[in-house]
Amino acid sequence: MSGANLVSIPVDDVELEGDLVVPEGASGLVVFAHGSGSSRKSPRNNDVADVIRQRGLGTLLFDLLTEAEDQRRENRFDIPLLTDRLVAVTEWLRDRPETASLRYGYFGSSTGAASALRGAARDETDIDAVVSRGGRVDLASSVLEDVTAPVLCIVGGNDMQVLELNRDAADALTCETEIHVVEGAGHLFEGPGQLEEVAEVAADWFAANLD
Repeated sequence: MSGANLVSIPVDDVELEGDLVVPEGASGLVVFAHGSGSSRKSPRNNDVADVIRQRGLGTLLFDLLTEAEDQRRENRFDIPLLTDRLVAVTEWLRDRPETASLRYGYFGSSTGAASALRGAARDETDIDAVVSRGGRVDLASSVLEDVTAPVLCIVGGNDMQVLELNRDAADALTCETEIHVVEGAGHLFEGPGQLEEVAEVAADWFAANLD
């Protein structure tokens, strides 16, 4: 990642590696929560992060688990653990001089969207915007009414089960909420132009809410 600052974030007696980029004059920072079995090197998340940075916003892509922790499959689906990690990393960012004054957003993919929504529901994070990509938002159903930040759910039109889950979540959310359906897309948005649409819509959302 061009211009990335490799950071090591101390959480739960481990060190989580991250790639932090804060453009000069940035007003906000988007923290990425990747899905199960993925990492900060997720090509899809990195593509989205590139577009977000083009809008003048900062990004942090980090590993929610260490390599050793990721070997245990149950850790990948331990949403409370992953949420605690996301919250701790947010608090670490707020203690850094270069990022302390920024507005914060969460971008969550698949199961990471559940962590993003759960994290946004926590008072201590003070999140200003959330974007879910193909999100398992049902895994955050117990806290949806506590989310106050504007939420954008991006779902593939052919990802029928996840689309239904997102519609249910949108009904439960009491904050500003939108669903953006990428027509013809499946869960991974692999068709021509589909991921580009995800990135542009997500960047628009963050630019509007973190400026």
